[in-house]
Amino acid sequence: MGGRVRRAAAAALLVLALGGCATFPEQGPREWHEQLEGAGELGGPPVVPEPTPQPQPQQPPGPEGQDGPQQPPSGCQDPDPQVIATCLDPVGAIAVLPDAATALVGERQTGRVLRVEQGSEPELVATLPVDATGGGGLTGLVLSPSYIEDQLVYAYVTTPQDNRVVRLATGEPPKPVLTGIPRGSSNNGGALAVDEDGSLLVATGNAGQAAPAPDSLAGKLLRIDVQGRPAKGNPDPLSPTLSTGLQAPGGICVDPRRGAAWVTDRRAGEDVLHLIVPGPLPAPAWRWPDRPGVAGCTAQDGAVAVAQVHPQSLFVIRSDAKNLFVGAPETILQETYGRLSAATLAPDGLLWLGTVNKSGGKPVSSDDRVIRIQPLAAGGDNRQ
Repeated sequence: MGGRVRRAAAAALLVLALGGCATFPEQGPREWHEQLEGAGELGGPPVVPEPTPQPQPQQPPGPEGQDGPQQPPSGCQDPDPQVIATCLDPVGAIAVLPDAATALVGERQTGRVLRVEQGSEPELVATLPVDATGGGGLTGLVLSPSYIEDQLVYAYVTTPQDNRVVRLATGEPPKPVLTGIPRGSSNNGGALAVDEDGSLLVATGNAGQAAPAPDSLAGKLLRIDVQGRPAKGNPDPLSPTLSTGLQAPGGICVDPRRGAAWVTDRRAGEDVLHLIVPGPLPAPAWRWPDRPGVAGCTAQDGAVAVAQVHPQSLFVIRSDAKNLFVGAPETILQETYGRLSAATLAPDGLLWLGTVNKSGGKPVSSDDRVIRIQPLAAGGDNRQ
């Protein structure tokens, strides 16, 4: 990938503020745990601050951003102006269209792709045959790098035979782009993104294999062109593999301003966030020993936001120009919308999230939902 990630020309800057400004003196991966009593300044990472109460929204997301519903939903009617779509199946992926007001939403278990817009009923675009066992189903969705011209969409799906990338075109059946990604009894989910060169980034699970073979497509970060061929600039020009070492990826996020890409992964003993580099993935840039169920993520101007399933929140950390995380993290939207999974940025800089409350959570009548929130207010600029 040559250290370059595609600049999303239409994407507005996402500026996420983090509580505190203490800088970690060490370099390398970070892990999250409670600070010991009396441990002192060097006793470990700072404790995540309690989310600051925000005023309840009276209008759709405004310049300062607001979160939290005012009153409970009634059936599929949700009074929260930040809720875009309701009464969906668990959301596996979201791709926001260029108008920034409309999005395509993939339901993990049903394989349905729906066009959603606030104030309108979801419109069925396509239904992809999927097998949702072993964490699979429809788990990735991304617009073509030339979507304005070709109107194409790419999806990552699990079938009874394999995991694969397919291409969707209006009025046509899904067309296979990359097939034969191993599927197994677990870790079948994957994720999609587009890099700066217009190549597709494909994160694949290890399909339950402890150590997939080097030539296997399982447990890899793949980089392909829109036809499914190895992208130019890969370590091996004949192979789609860019990086190795994934187990159960939850999301890929590309930072167009910083030239960095990140992938979340749920491992056997911890959840982690990796900076994507060619070859074997380096030591995690961030660790969660308590395994919160990291899922989709977004990255913009050094700030990385990770959706978490079990704490029902959004975890935000900020990196410096060398992609080392600095300052204190912040947890927002805690237990506001339930279990968060899919996450993506819109061209106008708003953050879209999907819930999976019907999969092991405590759904309300309007679940599962798609939410659009305003990023946090600016908290300093660390561009260098």
